[in-house]
Amino acid sequence: MGKKFGCLLLVLLFVLHPIPASAEEEPEIQTPHAAVMEVSTGQILYEKGADERVHPASVTKVMTLLLIFEELEKGNLSLEDEVVTSAYARSMGGSQVFLEEGEKQTVETLIKCIVIASGNDAAVAMAEHIAGTEQAFVDRMNQEADRLGMENTHFVDCCGLTDSASHYTSARDVAIASRELLSRFPEVTEYSHIWMEDMTHVTSKGSSVFTLTNTNKLLRAFDGCDGLKTGSTSMAKYCLSATARRNGIRLISVVMTAPDSKTRFGDAAALLGYGFSRCTLYEDETMTPLSPVAVKGGVKDEAEVAYETGFSYLSTSGEDFSGIEKHLEWQEDIRAPLKAGTRVGALVYTLEGQEIGRVSVIVKADIRKAGYLDCLYKTLLLWLDL
Repeated sequence: MGKKFGCLLLVLLFVLHPIPASAEEEPEIQTPHAAVMEVSTGQILYEKGADERVHPASVTKVMTLLLIFEELEKGNLSLEDEVVTSAYARSMGGSQVFLEEGEKQTVETLIKCIVIASGNDAAVAMAEHIAGTEQAFVDRMNQEADRLGMENTHFVDCCGLTDSASHYTSARDVAIASRELLSRFPEVTEYSHIWMEDMTHVTSKGSSVFTLTNTNKLLRAFDGCDGLKTGSTSMAKYCLSATARRNGIRLISVVMTAPDSKTRFGDAAALLGYGFSRCTLYEDETMTPLSPVAVKGGVKDEAEVAYETGFSYLSTSGEDFSGIEKHLEWQEDIRAPLKAGTRVGALVYTLEGQEIGRVSVIVKADIRKAGYLDCLYKTLLLWLDL
């Protein structure tokens, strides 16, 4: 009787106080500093000591690569340009591709040397080619870090070889820089996913082949991984900014100061797996068509408009995207003069009555305010039509 009563009591307690469904359990990792970020939104899905300042080792080169690709975008650099190795660049220790003083390599080859083999000599050669000196290039790196809001970052060199305590970043800041690189220049993964590739040294000593081997073991161990950058020194321990793409979702997993290489890759993979298990991404591929909008007081009565960006929404709670609704909102009084890019409305997205985001609608071209002669001309045209 007592056992039956006890069982009945347990059932009643469960019914009256059901155990809540737990969210996806966070992974247990040894790495003391880590972060997982979804790239399209910049949302942090997991963090651990993410704002503590740590030495980044060669993960520094994420910022170096970002500046290189910016120069390519501006047209100040091309992949076919030849870069001459200086004596200083040749003198770099640590991981290197053994460039000789006076050796010429193309920008594309040096990008591969940096992102695949983590060549310190290649990074410095590119820094000098772009900015004249490594220090001038490092100044640009710090300016870019400030622009991106990397609050716990300061660079001393362009490759992470330094032991200076003034050279530091954080897991969150590495994720921010990695996201900027991947978002603006997704072509970087065309290089970072390469496992092995030969380069040819041509110097006064003759010609020789050197094989670049990728230091990122997750390329072969984690489905969807195609980058990005490893790093290790005695001060920094083992670091990694890893990225992977699955089902249209790209994640960045950052681990810093891992105790050993095995832990670095294991924890990064666990964090990527955790991130993908939580994420579903909505991307609007059929945005509401736009018609010209009426403009008051302009030389034109209508303005051509366009969406400023596309729209994506990241869910980490298993929401049903079929319930997403959208509607256009317009400013009440759209009046000239208007500059191209001026916001005149927005496409608003809601789910279960709550706004989940919006995309600005902007004017495509300038519209000048109508003067007296413009008004007279319009009146004349109207009279002629009548």
